[in-house]
Amino acid sequence: MSAALRRGSAFQELLTLAPFRRLLAVRVCWTLGIQMLLMAIAWHAYEIEGDAWALALIGLCQFIPVLLFALPAGYIVDRYPRSRVIAASLVLHALTALVLVLMAATQTLTTPALYAASVVLGVARALFLPALQSILPGLVPASMLSRAMASVSTASQLSVMLGPALAGFLIVQDVHWAYGVAAGLFVLALALPVGRHLQSQAAAPRKISLETLFAGCVYIRRHPVVLGAISLDMFAVLFGGAVALLPLYVKDILGGSPADLGLLRAAPACGAVLAAVALFMQPIRRRVGRKLLLAVGLFGLAAVVFGLSRSFWLSALALAVSGSADMVSVVIRQTLVQLETPDAMRGRVSAVNSVFVGASNQLGEFQVGAAAALLGPVTAVVAGGLITALLPLLWWKFFPALAQRDAMESNDAGQPQGGRMQALRTEAPQ
Repeated sequence: MSAALRRGSAFQELLTLAPFRRLLAVRVCWTLGIQMLLMAIAWHAYEIEGDAWALALIGLCQFIPVLLFALPAGYIVDRYPRSRVIAASLVLHALTALVLVLMAATQTLTTPALYAASVVLGVARALFLPALQSILPGLVPASMLSRAMASVSTASQLSVMLGPALAGFLIVQDVHWAYGVAAGLFVLALALPVGRHLQSQAAAPRKISLETLFAGCVYIRRHPVVLGAISLDMFAVLFGGAVALLPLYVKDILGGSPADLGLLRAAPACGAVLAAVALFMQPIRRRVGRKLLLAVGLFGLAAVVFGLSRSFWLSALALAVSGSADMVSVVIRQTLVQLETPDAMRGRVSAVNSVFVGASNQLGEFQVGAAAALLGPVTAVVAGGLITALLPLLWWKFFPALAQRDAMESNDAGQPQGGRMQALRTEAPQ
């Protein structure tokens, strides 16, 4: 059998698993909904205020709940059935979107209300992402986990590509349509239960303590390769998050419309999809540490090109390259985390990972928005890109184990207890 046929057969085998199909559908619905909702909120806030500080505060309002609620959320994900945690999070998303629909339709929506909605969405996302990430290893055989993650990433990035474009089209009509469609997508996701057939994972202790809350932090600290990978990604997104200024760039620098904003927001996802498909067809097997560092360096250089560009298509190309580079980082990091974490700890480790990586998106939005208000948008984006491009040199020095990591799976006999083999042993039965 040819290599291409074997890859196609692997994908078909994944799709025969009904729980995995439902997870894909839920991830697509949620990603479409949240992308549309966040874009509509950012555009609406900038339209009301006309100030980069509004974009900065939107990002900060989404970041603070993730930072404060991440550890309790990780405990909740490990303590209670993950399917119920996913459902509760989707309810919060849907209710928030419905409130925005009503306020926008009655022309009572204000900037403080948009800030409050961002806070609620931050709490909901703090629950949703660790729960969905933690439930995946129980839905597919361990031998298919790497390709399953690539498939989920591909579906997610396709949604990221389509969501902003659809939101831009709806905003042209009226912003409350974007809020309404997002609410409908969250309700649809609620109708697709994920993981209810799984036996309960080895639950976290019933009593909450500092030890149980911070167990994920301790686990990551004892794995320097994982710590180096997720912290590198965090700082890359923190300084290289040019996407946060897209409403300003499109309106004031490129002279575009909401539809142009949607296309540019879709460009990183387009590049990420191409990279995800390539990684599914040819998974990363060797020199993963060096490839991770190179990907982050390329991500920073792409931000520099975007910051200096005055051409719509060059800006789109730079964003597509940044999306491809980011996808390489995401696949390496998530594979390392999932393979080396036992099931009973996955929620708390994923929650810490969300603080390092997911929340850095919101903090990065605040950072680049504040820098743009103080220094100007071009200086802010170019300086952030240059800092990001230099990060791999620092990580080569401070995390040599990461830079020299060859394969995804560690062959170190002395790895901490609870590593890859324990993770495989504690997966839910199929």
